[in-house]
Amino acid sequence: MRLNIVGPGRAGMALALRAHAAGHKIVGVVGRDYPQSQAQRVKSTAFTLGDALPDADLTVVAVVDDAIGVVAEMLAFGSHEAVVHMSGLKPVSTLSSLSEAGTAIGAFHPAQTLPDADRGAQRLAGAWVAITTDDEDLLQELHVFARSLGMKSFDLADEAKPMYHAAAAAAANFTTVALTMASDLFDEAGVSFDAARPLVEAIVDNAFELGPRNALTGPVARGDIETVRTQIEALEDTRWQASFRDFVRATAMVAERQSQFSSLTDGHA
Repeated sequence: MRLNIVGPGRAGMALALRAHAAGHKIVGVVGRDYPQSQAQRVKSTAFTLGDALPDADLTVVAVVDDAIGVVAEMLAFGSHEAVVHMSGLKPVSTLSSLSEAGTAIGAFHPAQTLPDADRGAQRLAGAWVAITTDDEDLLQELHVFARSLGMKSFDLADEAKPMYHAAAAAAANFTTVALTMASDLFDEAGVSFDAARPLVEAIVDNAFELGPRNALTGPVARGDIETVRTQIEALEDTRWQASFRDFVRATAMVAERQSQFSSLTDGHA
């Protein structure tokens, strides 16, 4: 495929590098200024949004969510076969100014963290990607494109996007917050955070093999109220006590032990 990449940031360049390595041709890399260095990395040409872009089978808009509509309006002055954005939240209609000109539009959202272009390109292999479009030809094209990148694609309806995006945020961001809490508490105890790695890796494996509810272990799952009370009291002089209590409340909900732990989580006894 011939691809234009609009937005040479982490997501756009991760996709560009992965696509280039898979044998696709990046015909244009488009930025606010001429992104020469990024374009050179994928043997492409740098453009700005005011330029006429080269013909492409697919143009990928990889800009921040709030800028997608504005970028679409700027692209609408040209001729495009198909345009997708990479947002997991914004509806396909954010590109409506393009569809009015006869362009097929859609969304292509990798469910993966892309900390920088190089690591992001590596992590796209094996990642799942949500595809949203009402155009049947583009739908098939995007599924084929995903497979060519080593990704696992699935259809996602526009109306399901907010729930999907919240789920992805919970899986990624809330896990990171929990690990940050654990790291700080291990430091307080004089223990290396590395000690948690085998535990965390085993729990994650269990969650995907058994299901997260069945993988739940620990004092809340056992109904050991006094142990949890002691834990909460130990955190009194840390910034994490309130958050730890919130996690206990959520854990009790999953374990179906809300009433047992309500004195600790609701009454703050």
